[in-house]
Amino acid sequence: MSEDKLRQAIDTLKQSGVRITPQRHAVLEYLLNSMVHPTADDIYKALEGKFPNMSVATVYNNLRVLKDIGLVRELTYGDSSSRFDCNTSDHYHIICNQCGKIVDFHYPSLDEVESLAEQVTGFDVSHHRLEVYGICNACKEQHAAK
Repeated sequence: MSEDKLRQAIDTLKQSGVRITPQRHAVLEYLLNSMVHPTADDIYKALEGKFPNMSVATVYNNLRVLKDIGLVRELTYGDSSSRFDCNTSDHYHIICNQCGKIVDFHYPSLDEVESLAEQVTGFDVSHHRLEVYGICNACKEQHAAK
């Protein structure tokens, strides 16, 4: 992670009037460094050694604040645990059917699909989400080794 991204995120927090607590800073830094779209529990487990008095509720509260000001996206996939993504640019996800790993991939925006959906259905489209499912290399290798 570049220090620039962290500095920009902290500036965004300050401009939004959000206090930068050590825990909030650590959650933000963890997310910026993470490439795995962690759950709140993942973040808690990664940071509990550094912040033994921090609760899972603290992690959720910090994620809510980061989400509300646009620094984090919450990803829900029908299971009980939301995952969090610090990459707020337009991108899509490919998800492993076996281990649940989520990987970002970039593809040109599907704005024309939104327009067509509006025309066909009469909906006012707010956004879209594209998910591609398959089996990741690690799971393929694990299966081949059996």
